[in-house]
Amino acid sequence: MVATRHLRFRRRLRRWIEKSILTTLVLSICVYIYGTKVEPNWIEIVPISITIPHLDKAFEEFKLVQISDLHVSRFMPAERFERIIRLVNQQQPDAIAITGDIISRHGRFDAQKLEQQLSLLQPKSVTVAVMGNHDHSKKIEPLKRTLAASQILNLDNQVYILERNGQQLALAGLDDPYWGKADLNATIAQLPPQAPAILLVHEPDYIEQSAVTHRFALQLSGHSHGGQIKIPFLDPIVLPRGGKKYYAGLDRLEDTLTYTNRGLGMTNLPIRIGSRPEITVFTLHSSG
Repeated sequence: MVATRHLRFRRRLRRWIEKSILTTLVLSICVYIYGTKVEPNWIEIVPISITIPHLDKAFEEFKLVQISDLHVSRFMPAERFERIIRLVNQQQPDAIAITGDIISRHGRFDAQKLEQQLSLLQPKSVTVAVMGNHDHSKKIEPLKRTLAASQILNLDNQVYILERNGQQLALAGLDDPYWGKADLNATIAQLPPQAPAILLVHEPDYIEQSAVTHRFALQLSGHSHGGQIKIPFLDPIVLPRGGKKYYAGLDRLEDTLTYTNRGLGMTNLPIRIGSRPEITVFTLHSSG
């Protein structure tokens, strides 16, 4: 009797183990397919209306589209990149801001092909960009030449002034703080005294330095990919240095708003789960 019960128990245990292994295998395959094929292509258009203090009514409903962390490599298929360009242009942007990591540090990129793709961006005014930590590699000079050939302004500690009806809006950009390239004081010195300013900087946690200057209405960043793999209701499993505190979405520090875009590409582990790729569409409003 004891031997029979023991045999039955072993059979049930073996069936349970076999079912568990099969279930785990099926779930793993589903998660892999979702994380590599579904979510990376499930691009979210995020509309945000923001009131900019001291913004003149000439810039009312000015549309600024932000993209970030393209990580052009074999993990960014040409078809996906072309769709990203189409989606950005469909927003009819007045200006486009690219907040770093256009390429991947350890990946290859075809400069001619990238120029052809980026040249298809169609802002009414300008496309500006800043460098990210991955951009600072042996490929940075070819990348800078590619941006220039694509009519994209690299704001490496520089300021670009938008003008409408004699009124101004400043787009300021910092070179990458991750590698100690940012020069905040030199950038601020270029700002027109009365013009509201928007800061582009790759690492979002830099807000703790930029906000105390009280010179920027809004900071736009990327870098963190929103964690790239995020279990619902929990913080991301891994976050990079410079993107641990303000890793996704809209925040405020002192009198400066800051927004962290989840990015469009992937690096390291080429999987996205719970952190959809994003194109952010800011519609600016005057405080008056």
